[in-house]
Amino acid sequence: MNNTEELQRLVDRSSRIVFFGGAGVSTESGIPDFRSVDGLYNQKYDWPPEQILSHTFFMKNTEEFYRFYRDKMLLTDKKPNPAHLWLAQLEEAGKLSAVVTQNIDGLHQAAGSKKVFELHGSVLRNYCMSCGKSYSAEFIKKSEGVPHCECGGIIKPDVVLYEESLNDKVIGGAVAAIQNADLLIIAGTSLTVYPAAGFVRYFRGDKIVLINRDETPFDSEADLVFHEKVGALLSQIKINNI
Repeated sequence: MNNTEELQRLVDRSSRIVFFGGAGVSTESGIPDFRSVDGLYNQKYDWPPEQILSHTFFMKNTEEFYRFYRDKMLLTDKKPNPAHLWLAQLEEAGKLSAVVTQNIDGLHQAAGSKKVFELHGSVLRNYCMSCGKSYSAEFIKKSEGVPHCECGGIIKPDVVLYEESLNDKVIGGAVAAIQNADLLIIAGTSLTVYPAAGFVRYFRGDKIVLINRDETPFDSEADLVFHEKVGALLSQIKINNI
């Protein structure tokens, strides 16, 4: 039995699968990851992306933040790829308990997934820092400079920036889902960004599958490891009880 056949067997026999995904899940949709050769962290700006995407920078250099954000983060024209669609079908079949994602692109929901824990928020949600009014991603995209609410307050993306804490409710839901899973599929993540990477330690189930283009510090602990594209692999796995 090869590794793909073993993954098929694991999916067939599991009923509480949790998918934990990172940037590599969305690269097949044309969204760049952060740490690859052509990722955001290897492009040239006046400041490094880690600094631009920090709370301090947002507060002090809001216009520069938005210039970078609109150009590199607000990619609302992208569509779900085979990985997103496969996961939505797996949930529909009653085999997937939840998606836990580090991505902020909203593509899991666009594909049809209902139970999604967005650890780092979403570019699709924005709110006024003064009155709390919500604004769409399209509003941010069409605005110029620093977007302001009708009350005059500055609008901020509902995205967890560096120096900011994750949402407690999202953390609780993600941890509970992982603790109750019988199969954990980790995909498209280097497992080097904390606290998100530490979530996999809560898994108490049977098997862990790891799918990532490059090696990770967790490879030796996974039961099944694939170094390939997430969507290309998952689209080979049949969902047998829809």
